[in-house]
Amino acid sequence: MAKTLMKVDSDTRLEQVCDIEAMHRVGKEIGLKPDRAKSDISIHPFHQGDTMKAPGAAFRSKGLWYALSFECTGTHDHLGVLAFSFKVGKLIPKNRWANLGLWG
Repeated sequence: MAKTLMKVDSDTRLEQVCDIEAMHRVGKEIGLKPDRAKSDISIHPFHQGDTMKAPGAAFRSKGLWYALSFECTGTHDHLGVLAFSFKVGKLIPKNRWANLGLWG
């Protein structure tokens, strides 16, 4: 996976590793079973060096999407995560999925 990630720009790479970390943490700490996370659903994430804030993220678990916000600090090469904090929001109604670019 690292070889593939090195083919994309640094900000995109950080978003990808942070989205993966979001799925892992939500699964481990909340008990849901995320199979997809996106950091740019309602607001594009903010990047500052190796840290990204994603106040408009979302994740999918068992076919349903939930709002998510997180802050993620990656390694200098943006292939790993050093720090991560998050807050799970409300279930996103299906009638909003198309406008947010979400799918079932």
